[in-house]
Amino acid sequence: MNVAERYTIAYKGLKNGLHEFDFEVGAALFEAYESTEIKGGACEVHVSLNRAERMLELHTTIDGAVTVSCDRCMEDCDVPVHFAGDLTVKFSDETDEYDGEVMWISPSAGELDLTQYIYESIVLSLPYQRVHPEGGCDPEMLARFHIVSGAEFAAIEARADGNPAGRSVPESEWGKLEALREQLTREVGEAVRTDGSNHDGRK
Repeated sequence: MNVAERYTIAYKGLKNGLHEFDFEVGAALFEAYESTEIKGGACEVHVSLNRAERMLELHTTIDGAVTVSCDRCMEDCDVPVHFAGDLTVKFSDETDEYDGEVMWISPSAGELDLTQYIYESIVLSLPYQRVHPEGGCDPEMLARFHIVSGAEFAAIEARADGNPAGRSVPESEWGKLEALREQLTREVGEAVRTDGSNHDGRK
């Protein structure tokens, strides 16, 4: 069974009225779309379909979790997803472009493929900030990224803005920034040597 067949509703034989459908989403859906954002997951999809003469009205809910990269430590983390939305499917030989809320299909189709709709709904429901719960990040990865303090970043940004206040910059400040730059270069190099291959190709 291909991915599309898992999320297809054969509506042609349905009587007018309300019908319920349930689907399970796994890694295969994200692999089929070659998602670079979602690495896997498990979600439950429930569809309430109202069959009418000239259209189908669907209310869809999706609940579960997907695996993405943590914005803080870059390691894999599971984030919850929840989606609730309505989709109207209209029957017409003159189809219009699908806009996420209205879908057009031929009256002779007989089946409704919800694969793209389900995938896009999960992507849209991802939280803006994708991080591990407090204390769940990899401490070694955090140590690599935590190189300068917030105050030190503020000083760097002020220099990058051209010191708008017009104050002279003490030599000690320039020395501090240079030291930070060297520290950054050194720690990034160490991280590469730790995770990558040696010059002779051995791990």
